[in-house]
Order: sequence, then C-alpha cells, then structure tokens
Amino acid sequence: METNQQQEHVHLLIIGSGPAGYTAAIYAARANLKPVLYQGIQPGGQLTITTEVENYPGYPEGIQGPEMMVDFEKQATRMGADIRYGLATSVDFSSQPYKITIDESKVITADAVIIATGASAKWLGLPSEQRLNGSGVSACAVCDGFFFRGKEVAIVGAGDTAAEEALYLSKMCSNVHMIVRRHEMRASKVMQDRVLKTSNIMVYWNSETQEVLGDNKVEAVKLLNTAKNEEQTIPVSAFFVAIGHQPNSDIFKDYLELDEQGYIKTIPGSSRTNLEGVFACGDVQDKIYRQAVTAAGSGCMAALDAERYLSAKEHQA
Repeated sequence: METNQQQEHVHLLIIGSGPAGYTAAIYAARANLKPVLYQGIQPGGQLTITTEVENYPGYPEGIQGPEMMVDFEKQATRMGADIRYGLATSVDFSSQPYKITIDESKVITADAVIIATGASAKWLGLPSEQRLNGSGVSACAVCDGFFFRGKEVAIVGAGDTAAEEALYLSKMCSNVHMIVRRHEMRASKVMQDRVLKTSNIMVYWNSETQEVLGDNKVEAVKLLNTAKNEEQTIPVSAFFVAIGHQPNSDIFKDYLELDEQGYIKTIPGSSRTNLEGVFACGDVQDKIYRQAVTAAGSGCMAALDAERYLSAKEHQA
C-alpha cells in the first residue's frame, strides 16, 4: 500500500449507485456541478437483485431491475457525471472540505456530499434462500407480491413490516402462511389484531424456517416447530423475508445524526442532514416507503439541495 495516499478534490461527491444516487448524478450533472459518483459494493443497489420491476413509471411492459439500473447509469454518464467503481470505506466530516476515503487508499475531498448508500435487506442466512433469491424468494412483498396473485405464499417475520406485508399479500394471494419464530409477535397490537382477524393468513408460532424447497423456483417451505419439535412442509410459490433492513450508514455514525435503527436523519421536506453540505437520499434515510420511485425522487431533492448550497457558498466567497 502507498505511504502517501492519493488525493483528489471534487466539487460534489455522490456515494452510492441505486435509483437515488444515479438520479442525484443526473440532476447534478445537468446543473454543471461535475459530480463524481462512487458505485459502492453493489453497483445498482438492491434493484440488481430484483428481477421484474413493474411499478416504475415509464416502463409499460415492465423491466428487469439490473437493466433499469444500467439505463440510469447510462443517462447519468451521458449528462456528464463521472461514474467510478469503488467503495467509500471511511469519512472525516470534522472540517470542510469533507474527506472521504475510497477503497482504503484514495482520499477525496469534497465541497458537498450526497449520501445514497441505501439499505440491505436482512436475510435468514439459508443457502436455499440465496439460491432461489429472485426465483420466488424476495425481501419486498410490495415489489413482488403481484407476481403471485391467487397463489399460496409464505412470509417470515414478526414486526410491523411483516404484519403489513402479510396483510398486503392477503389481498391478492389465496393463502398467506406467516412464520413467527417466537410465541408472540413484535408488531404493534393493532397490526397483530388485523393479521389474526384476516381469514386467509395462517400464523405459525414458535416456527423456524429450515429450508426453502424447489429446484429452479420456490415450491415449498420446510418448518420446524421448536415448541413441539415437529417438522412440517407447506407448499408455496413464494417466500417473503420481512425481518428488517439494515441501512448502510455505519461509516457516517460519528458525524451524522442517525435514528435508533441507523437511518440517517434528514430535516423533514429536504435531504439536509445535521451537517451543512452533507445530504442524504434514498433508503439510507427512508425506512417507510423504500421504493425505487421514491428513492429517485429523493435523489432529485438531494441534487437540488446540494446545488442551492454550493451556489450560496460561492456567492459568499
């Protein structure tokens, strides 16, 4: 490793490359801010592990998630954004210009920073779950439930999100098998009541998922009832994992205000964080909607906020 780290100064740095990061890059490039975007560990973000996207406006026939992210990237590049491979590994936001280390070796100093690092779905960690991911295994019922209309599906989780997604699925699927690890749910009382009153949601208490079964697509799920020590196999066409998301905000925690789950706090109605010149957009600051279209919208907000901030700073200078 080099003893003297490479350094480069940029006007606007965008960290992350999902719909939020790429949209921010499109707007910032058109505003002549010469943005540099580092794509991070998963170029394209969560959409690269999604197959069919049918709910993004402008694609009447639907589009594959990875293909859509290639379109976003091409558009940002055409506008003049400098898109690069690389992962932001640490930051120093103690003074301006802000310092961001890429791949532990290159230091970028930036007048303004847009954080679009997204969130990662939490998984159970089963080999079969990863193998069938995108072939009936999904971490987003709102995104993928539609493909299993009239079918039997399973969902694992016990919090408000799992309850909400089970109710969402119950409106379009014939039966929803809800797998709960303990003898009770963590979800709020009102959400639990709704789930328990819905006739086509079956709750399996004290149950752990052993394996998702199927060669090329989900065909069944194998459960273990830990109270009775009994195994059971339920035929299903889809397996939804709703055990939460982890925002990718760890490297910012010493400088930015995060909520108790690690999401970056932004000033309501804006993308501004507690530090001037640092903006956050997409799933790293949004635990409520978590859709491609809302992430793209917040990426636009971040670019406009950054443009106003940089412009005001130049006028002061």
